[in-house]
Amino acid sequence: MLRSKLPDVGLTIFSVMTKLSNDYNAINLSQGFPDFDVHSDLVNLVNKYMRSGHNQYAPMQGVLILREMIAEKVMELYNAVYDPVSEITVTSGATEALFAAIAAVVHKGDEVIVLEPAFDSYVPAIELNGGIPVYVKFRFPEYRIDWDEVKQAVTTKTRLIILNSPHNPTGAVLSGDDIAALKHIVINTEILILSDEVYEHIIFDGIRHESISRHPELLSRSFVISSFGKTYHTTGWKIGYCLAPAALSKEFQKVHQFLTFASNTPIQFAYAEFMRNKDVYLNLSTFYQQKRDRFLKLIEKSRFKPIPCYGTYFQMLDYSEISDESDMEFSKRLIIEHGVASIPPSVFYHQKDDHNVLRFCFAKKDETLDKAAEKLCQI
Repeated sequence: MLRSKLPDVGLTIFSVMTKLSNDYNAINLSQGFPDFDVHSDLVNLVNKYMRSGHNQYAPMQGVLILREMIAEKVMELYNAVYDPVSEITVTSGATEALFAAIAAVVHKGDEVIVLEPAFDSYVPAIELNGGIPVYVKFRFPEYRIDWDEVKQAVTTKTRLIILNSPHNPTGAVLSGDDIAALKHIVINTEILILSDEVYEHIIFDGIRHESISRHPELLSRSFVISSFGKTYHTTGWKIGYCLAPAALSKEFQKVHQFLTFASNTPIQFAYAEFMRNKDVYLNLSTFYQQKRDRFLKLIEKSRFKPIPCYGTYFQMLDYSEISDESDMEFSKRLIIEHGVASIPPSVFYHQKDDHNVLRFCFAKKDETLDKAAEKLCQI
């Protein structure tokens, strides 16, 4: 008789809503992927490196030139020094990096603080490695962290705190005050930090991204994870990376080598060369802020009420003036009856907290957003 290690886990909500969207030919603003093309120069670079023979295993840690480019970028942006040889690991997407980091340091019975709503890969990774998730909820509707509650959640068994900024699904971002509170909590402890920063280049309204890498006293105890897929509109290429001090990176790589060993070689070389054009990632916030603002303008006359979004490419919309249905029920009806797919955020809470809001992805062509907004305004 098979005994599941994840008995309560089925298909992810992203798979469920995308399938339903496809079944009803709806506009898919649910799963977080762009529907516009990858930069042609980047595609040409992948082709270039494939044709020049870079088609065998990359080094387990990642192609060195890519690690060097990552180190240069992080130094320029955050004044953080990471050794590309011993402190940077290229991974098969950020999800693999998240799992490897958790597996590297979480032992049976260790507690891990998870801030809800939380991206759905965190808790399964904790549980598969014998850890115990300890939940602290963001304050609704502003989606701010209650650091007093975080402090109360810390025990002698706390091994790890998982952070995500800019935050999926809410669009919230960490502030300087948040960083100060975090420092106060972890000082004189052995608590480690896992910082999911895959949307680091998608942050709005002139706000500074408070990367954990900016802060030496936090950097020394942290895994910091990012994603080329989010930065370069290449979610299907599944390349991410992890920054961590040498001792943590060593343990991280012990796990990583048995998950994927190495990631796609020609794509790594292509990213390394493409990163020389710094304007691409430096201008990404402006690009997505225009899309956020366009989407908000388009739905002004709808009955949906936006919750402020300061980063990522997701917009939370309150539908309480339209329906008192659960977010799961309403999101399904939105697809079936109105032809627009979204994500019900209750799935990101372990107790399925429902605030009558939905998450919409605006990483779409203008014409896609126009059509979706027209439908939303008719409800």
